[in-house]
Amino acid sequence: MTITIRCDIVSAEKEIFQGDATLVVATAELGEIGIAPRHAPLITRLKPGKVIVTRPNGEKLDFYVSGGMLEVQPQVVTVLADTVERAEDLDEAAALKAKEEAERILANRSEAMSVAEAQVQLQQAMAQLQALERLRKNLKH
Repeated sequence: MTITIRCDIVSAEKEIFQGDATLVVATAELGEIGIAPRHAPLITRLKPGKVIVTRPNGEKLDFYVSGGMLEVQPQVVTVLADTVERAEDLDEAAALKAKEEAERILANRSEAMSVAEAQVQLQQAMAQLQALERLRKNLKH
């Protein structure tokens, strides 16, 4: 029998995923973090990026989060984020447009949007594009 941990992924609007996992990988502020069953309790902030849930059958589910919090308890790991999207639901054209706009603003610093806002927009767009790329690679296997 495979040892699992329950994983809940919740956005401000709804619960996106609830189920058993053998591993949850997320992009924390200080780098990627992997949560396996029996992980020590933990609370950390998440950067815009990926959350990958490995199911007991080996299936990997990719999610994009705009940032948020990750909490690990003895039997459950919870991801709380303002925005969560499944990788297959991301709009690649919109992400590319946001990336190009942010890069243009950063190169042309006279715009109304602050550099910090542009950097956040760029980071979010890049994370969405990376989630789409991982999805494409997984579909090829």
